[in-house]
Amino acid sequence: MFDKLKDLIVNYVDVDPDSIELDSRFAEDLGFNSYDFMCMLGDCEDEFDIEVDESVAGKKKTVGELVEYLEDQA
Repeated sequence: MFDKLKDLIVNYVDVDPDSIELDSRFAEDLGFNSYDFMCMLGDCEDEFDIEVDESVAGKKKTVGELVEYLEDQA
């Protein structure tokens, strides 16, 4: 799931996918704004065929936290 999430991340921010780590923070390290993050969550729903609770997922600060959340929903 981590690799697929990295593929989604690079659609929204200009970062090298190899530089994305589990402890990368969405806003501070990757440059996400809240709109792009919420749009990416919508893509996660489609990619992983799950329902994302945006009020919960929106509080995830790192890639690893979001991966854990998404795996729990799958």
